[in-house]
Amino acid sequence: MAITLGPNQYGKAEVRLVTVRREGAVHHLKDLTVSTSLRGDLAATHLTGDNADVVATDTQKNTVYAFAKEAPVGEIEDFALRLGRHFVDSFEHISGARILIDEHGWHRISGHDHAFSQAGSEKRTTAVTIQDGRAWVVSGLDDLVVLKSTGSEFHGFPRDEYTTLPETNDRILATAVTARWRYQGDGIDWAASHAEVRRILLETFADKHSLSLQQTLYAMGEAVLKEREEVTEVRLSLPNKHHFLVDLSPFGLKNDNEVFYAADRPYGLIEGVVLRDDVADTEDPGLAWHTLSAF
Repeated sequence: MAITLGPNQYGKAEVRLVTVRREGAVHHLKDLTVSTSLRGDLAATHLTGDNADVVATDTQKNTVYAFAKEAPVGEIEDFALRLGRHFVDSFEHISGARILIDEHGWHRISGHDHAFSQAGSEKRTTAVTIQDGRAWVVSGLDDLVVLKSTGSEFHGFPRDEYTTLPETNDRILATAVTARWRYQGDGIDWAASHAEVRRILLETFADKHSLSLQQTLYAMGEAVLKEREEVTEVRLSLPNKHHFLVDLSPFGLKNDNEVFYAADRPYGLIEGVVLRDDVADTEDPGLAWHTLSAF
């Protein structure tokens, strides 16, 4: 029986980085979580413990901090590209790098130059893979919580002896959007593109009269691809944050879609991919979709 070493990578996970860029009394804050992974001919360290080709994970961490000092972080896609290309270009035995960055948003408190607030858990994300002289950029967002109180139905589904869910022509539709979109090329205004994709996702969710969350998912991805030529593929994970009508009849009260119980679990999980028909040969070798449970 032959035993061989399969694909492998290693790196430093979840490096916490906060930078303050000062323009006089006005400060600009960046709050990031950065993870680095390197690939290459690393058989020796696995098979014999020879670490001659291993760029220590502590070195990777220090590189993140040093790069943040040497030049402004800027957009997370650019920062990830700089880091990935540095590792591949600087170490002959490293052939590929994958950089994941989450940006934790802070908003300036109105009227204050250096005071900020953080609302909600939404994060901006990017995953950059450098391999064989190419770069793949997959950006996205996590935990964009949205809700609409009407404009959503769910009916016509099969029923059997285990089905108790009533059909409805008017329900609350709520979800926490996890989205990833793959770019074509890397000469892109990342901030503007991210803002526009986010706007399209929000507007489509709000405007689309929904017969199912699956229908809404497809409409959101389709709208992004129609409006943003730089995006070639959209993947969405949408947990259905169920809101159930409370039975008020024991109190002699009628509940006309006014009082709901918000259930946190279990929940339906709707996931899918919307893509252009010319992307088959451009799949990211870095498995950049790993944060979506089904992909």
